[in-house]
Amino acid sequence: MFAPLRRATLFALYQLSVLTGIFLLPVALVARRAGVPFPMHRVMQTLAKAYEEAAESSA
Repeated sequence: MFAPLRRATLFALYQLSVLTGIFLLPVALVARRAGVPFPMHRVMQTLAKAYEEAAESSA
């Protein structure tokens, strides 16, 4: 019962993180020029991995 809900929630969070990354792209480019790391890719990789694990476990 909770597996589909978890999978849908993780998918929505992943999509939201992608959208956030797109919106923050100008900030990330300025931060990179200033020498400050902007680790948005870590958030997206973590959510993608969690979603893939949830999808595999429910299949």
